[in-house]
Amino acid sequence: MKNFKLWNRICGWLVFAIAAATYLLTMEPTASFWDCGEFIVSAHKLDVGHPPGAPFFMLLGHFFSLFASDTAHVAMCVNALSALASAFTILFLFWTITALGRKLLGDKVIGLKGDKVMSMVQGIALLGAGAVGALAYTFSDTFWFSAVEGEVYALSSLFTAVVFWLILKWDEHADEEGSDKWLILIAYLMGLSIGTHLLNLLTIPAIVLVYYFRRHEFSWKGVCAAFGVSVAILAVILYGIIPGVPTIAGWFELLFTNVLGCPFNTGLAVYLVLMAAALVWAIWESYAVIEKETTINTRTIISFVLAMAFAGVPFIKESWAIGIILINVMLIVLFSKKEVIPARWLNTIAMMVMVVVIGYASYAAIVIRSAADTPMDQNSPDNVFSLKYYLNREQYGDTPLFYGQTYNAPVKLDIKGNMCVPVEKQGAAQYAPAPKEEGQKDRYVVTGYKTSYEYMDEFKMLFPRMHSAQAHHVDAYKSWADVKGKKVRYDYCGQKKTEYCPTFGENLKFFFNYQVGFMYWRYFMWNFAGRQNDLQSHGELTKGRWISGIPFLDNLMYGDQSKLPTELRENKGHNVYYMLPLLLGLIGMFWQLGKRANKGKNKEGYRSFAIVFLLFFLTGLAIVVYLNQTPYQPRERDYAYAGSFYAFCIWIGLGVMALIDMLNRVVKNEKARTAVAAAAVLVTMLVPAQMASQNWDDHDRSNRYAARDFGANYLKSCDKEAIIFCNGDNDTFPLWYNIEVEEERDDVRACNLSYLQTDWYISQMKRPYYNSPGLPISWEYKDYMPGKNEIAWVENRLNAPLEVKKAFQFLHSTDPRTKRDGEGYLPSDQLYVLSPDSQKIMFKKARRYTRSEMMVMDMLSTNEWQRPMYFAVTIGDDYHLGLNPYLELTGLAYRITPERSKDGQPRVNTEVMYDNMLNKFKYGNMNVPGIYIDENTMRMCRTHRMMFLELIEALYREGKYDKCLNVLDFAEEVLPGYNVSYDYTSAAMAAYYYQLDEPDKANAIMTKVADNCVEYLEWGASLSKERRASVQNSTLGHQTAVFNYVLQNLDRYNQTELFNHYYDIYVQYAAMR
Repeated sequence: MKNFKLWNRICGWLVFAIAAATYLLTMEPTASFWDCGEFIVSAHKLDVGHPPGAPFFMLLGHFFSLFASDTAHVAMCVNALSALASAFTILFLFWTITALGRKLLGDKVIGLKGDKVMSMVQGIALLGAGAVGALAYTFSDTFWFSAVEGEVYALSSLFTAVVFWLILKWDEHADEEGSDKWLILIAYLMGLSIGTHLLNLLTIPAIVLVYYFRRHEFSWKGVCAAFGVSVAILAVILYGIIPGVPTIAGWFELLFTNVLGCPFNTGLAVYLVLMAAALVWAIWESYAVIEKETTINTRTIISFVLAMAFAGVPFIKESWAIGIILINVMLIVLFSKKEVIPARWLNTIAMMVMVVVIGYASYAAIVIRSAADTPMDQNSPDNVFSLKYYLNREQYGDTPLFYGQTYNAPVKLDIKGNMCVPVEKQGAAQYAPAPKEEGQKDRYVVTGYKTSYEYMDEFKMLFPRMHSAQAHHVDAYKSWADVKGKKVRYDYCGQKKTEYCPTFGENLKFFFNYQVGFMYWRYFMWNFAGRQNDLQSHGELTKGRWISGIPFLDNLMYGDQSKLPTELRENKGHNVYYMLPLLLGLIGMFWQLGKRANKGKNKEGYRSFAIVFLLFFLTGLAIVVYLNQTPYQPRERDYAYAGSFYAFCIWIGLGVMALIDMLNRVVKNEKARTAVAAAAVLVTMLVPAQMASQNWDDHDRSNRYAARDFGANYLKSCDKEAIIFCNGDNDTFPLWYNIEVEEERDDVRACNLSYLQTDWYISQMKRPYYNSPGLPISWEYKDYMPGKNEIAWVENRLNAPLEVKKAFQFLHSTDPRTKRDGEGYLPSDQLYVLSPDSQKIMFKKARRYTRSEMMVMDMLSTNEWQRPMYFAVTIGDDYHLGLNPYLELTGLAYRITPERSKDGQPRVNTEVMYDNMLNKFKYGNMNVPGIYIDENTMRMCRTHRMMFLELIEALYREGKYDKCLNVLDFAEEVLPGYNVSYDYTSAAMAAYYYQLDEPDKANAIMTKVADNCVEYLEWGASLSKERRASVQNSTLGHQTAVFNYVLQNLDRYNQTELFNHYYDIYVQYAAMR
């Protein structure tokens, strides 16, 4: 094939165009649920998102947002960033596959020397391989999902694709002068990628392996050594440079601020200047040696080691001791080997470290924007210490990895006097700027220490996979691993106790069954075999399993799939590929492994297989090991393994070459071979075509506005300058998006109760933003700074009601008489605030209150009923502080009022709620036929439907029958059953149709609900006894209860014909229980 390089470029860009068109056509036009709203806010307003931050995404997203014609299109522009980044990922995947394929074919066909030209068959095979592999990834479930929303994973995938392609470019030009520029560019992109997501760093081992194979002959010993070096490089960046830079800056800050009395950030400025100078000096000295063509000297070595030290390279895990040891090791090695170590190595390493640091410097944007007190400023990383905590994600806690406790490990106890106290391991001191007082110099104070409990040795093991003590996690551990345990006797504060500790074998069983099998292999098979549906699974038979589309196999795994209820069988996430992508990938993998280039003279197959496999393993199973995930994750986590699926698509592409290679062994005529190769490409192109046809409907979000509209509905439920308390991602981030990006109700403050436990968030809430005044919090910073009043214990010494204001004055008092063991406490468990008419509004009794709860109580006290305050309806009763009798439903929020309801339950403001839900709310196009509604969006739709029911019930009680009927009809109009399937709530609403003399409308709904129940019961009857037992209490039990409710209403409202029809069916299946 003449001009292969030209055709390679043309086909690559053609595949890019297909991917770009696909993603731009199917991307969500506004914010999506989960973190997307937060990331779009971060990009548009340059606000600070959740740890560890994504400053490069933020800056690039901001650039894209500048193209928005108005605020309503900002999200679309940021989503377009993900779409285009994903399309470029596909472009580089295409070129990666063709580059690897050319190496496998051997040097005689590469045509780099100008004296060889590849055959037409080889050219077709390479281009076909690139197209099939790249398009398979284009239309894969996981990657497509991230490509159409404003999240970091698309951009992270682009970094992975580019650096992997660049190392192949270096390999192509390694013998040319100046080839190190490719390595330096890779290092710079690695540095930039830190500001997007750390997943890209996992390509380092594969990159090192390419370097090793280019410079050395293949041997397994050498491969292992190269892998060891790559792990060391990964550790240097992940545990050295990333935490090391802010750690060393912190040391300088303490020296210059606390010791020398300089202003804040003086030490930081000095450190940055010295680090830059050291890196430049190291590059200058090594370059001078290269120019003189001499061996490295003392100045070269000292400058290099100093540069590495200032860049944080040796200070692994922020340790002085490790840093000093590694600095001495570097000095010893360099001085003892200075005759043989090329200066070029030191120059290249120093350059690579420098550009990594330059790329990493995107985090300066985080500090700068945090110092500007942006409305969203998570963790307030406005100084080097808070930045370090931010980068280390310290708010999320630690998870044991290689050695640690099991789920039922008792804490070690020390006997002190007559008491047994838990043993805690004290870590590094945590610093924060001291509250500024007039006349005082800037200084940092210790706010506490990072501590962790020590657990009894008898309950520790290597590679602990079952470590969480939360009750629902423990139950899941026992279920997934069938835990019986081994008997362990131990001394607990003088008492002999016995506990059953899980064995190491059971620990591994959980690892393979859940963490590997369920949380990785299931996702892998989603992408390359098929997916049962889009319902989040915790192991259920009917939710989120992988399937093949081959009836025999699927029926063997999960029962007869043809008998599934319609809502499961026709779920848009039900995608089948007949395992064709999997089979094609396996063919490509084994073909690559056995391939010999240049008539078997070199083991290019081993080499390239090792590279791709390492990428596949480290971005897949290695992440599984590192995450050590607990059961009951809040969402599916397949996006974390996109890099692994990327690597497998390389094998899918190589599978095309494998098939053509096998066919060529049968077909001898060259022209016939060309035709066969072209036919093979066309046939294998059916694989990504099948994936596209199956996945389009459940990845097309092009007309969906649910997250934006539902978020706005929370805000519209509130009065002017209101405060609304929310808690989770999906009742917080869409609200922030509406306020900050679309400027919807920017007089309302959405206050997250989880964050309200932290000092930085309380400080932010006290500040005014946009048209929202600061929140009425009376506590001063000294009262809620880190380590202060995170929990207040109750010591009921008064045994009488106490006003919240006075209780907190007691808590904050410096009088020693108000302390218990040096800590403040609350002297009563009967706390209250006063209503305008001086009635006591009592809070729930508790043994302790969290800082978040105390903040809500303080706001209610300080506010004195001036600003309206609400709880989002998605917040559980536990967060209501016992205020349910004082809550008034206005839509998607409960207003906290001073009036107590007669029945002690929340009441409905029918006038306000009717106006909100029928006139002000929007419903995200949920009534457009065929629109894709995933499980999370469906859950939000059902929340709205339940609120409609609350309004209907209240209107009916008030005798407002016309309005009641209007609400019923409107609910069916905006949340129709053909999109939001009918459920128990629908049946309850249908009962009101009967009462309002609309039996036809009621029967239509009741019939749909009953038919759905029947389908579930018929499916349950088709299962084996064991499988039926596994779904009896959950799925089948629920459907039986709903069916029973339908029958009760049919009987109550004299729908005899329908009742008789369904009653016989009910009796039949009820008898099978």
